[in-house]
Amino acid sequence: MTRLMFLAAAVFLLSAPASASQGDKEPVYRDCVKQCVRTNCTGARLRGFQSAQPPYMALTGWTCRDDCRYQCMWTTVGLYQAEGYSVPQFHGKWPFTRFLCFEEPASALASLLNGLACLLMLLRYRSAVPHQSPMYHTITAFSLISLNAWFWSTVFHTRDTYLTEKMDYFCASAVILYSIYLCCVRTLGLRRPAISSMVGVLLILAFTSHVSYLTFVSFDYGYNMAANATIGMINLFWWLCWCWLNRKILPYWWKCGMVVLLLHGLALLELLDFPPLFWVLDAHAVWHLSTVPVHFLFYSFLIDDSLHLLNTEKPGVKLD
Repeated sequence: MTRLMFLAAAVFLLSAPASASQGDKEPVYRDCVKQCVRTNCTGARLRGFQSAQPPYMALTGWTCRDDCRYQCMWTTVGLYQAEGYSVPQFHGKWPFTRFLCFEEPASALASLLNGLACLLMLLRYRSAVPHQSPMYHTITAFSLISLNAWFWSTVFHTRDTYLTEKMDYFCASAVILYSIYLCCVRTLGLRRPAISSMVGVLLILAFTSHVSYLTFVSFDYGYNMAANATIGMINLFWWLCWCWLNRKILPYWWKCGMVVLLLHGLALLELLDFPPLFWVLDAHAVWHLSTVPVHFLFYSFLIDDSLHLLNTEKPGVKLD
């Protein structure tokens, strides 16, 4: 649910990513890139670039043209600052200082920390909850899907390519849809397994259709965000309703409610959209860094709830 809430809360705060931004529209930037490529990315100079390029840069797909764009970006930023103008974005992003092969070092680190927190709490969950608990396998599967999403988020912020962008988006969508399934199983499926099975089939079809449309028809950022937001908000209100109905029955209900409120409150950090501090730390990175501790509270809720279900003779009695 954590990765889902990040997306659902932020999606209404942000516009769709732009294919072009003020910085890369500038003639000085475009002329700089053309001149750099013409001068450095052919013949002997290209071979010299390739021989001098560190292995980690080559392995992550950095090309001579990419390096030209990076250098010309900073040339353009310098001209903007010299004239007293605000720092522009390039290709839908703020300019970041590259660290080794990491395009967005702080965001990559934040995604990695979220993934590690998720992994740590999954291990704690599996050690604290017997596998006989009704939600054990569903939560384990959800955690593995979330880990995969954080992995691709880390890769995407390390190196933004066509493939890594698509994997980041598609894996995030998988988390959102599986979160609906998790919520359905917890609130309805333990008493009526047929309902959760039908919902699961519908969600698989929805995911397949979603990915197919974005891959083979049009990668529409607006549609992708709207689709994820719709499913995310359904899941959000579903959990909040469950928390409200169980507030007098389950002493740990507040943990789930707090996770929901925290994640949506922290998402407001995205509204602070500002040029990166020290060319490393932007609002998106701050947002992701602030969500790392939320994993611990969320899994604390999952552990309490799974043990409660295990110790309840009739798990279906107190599900809603």
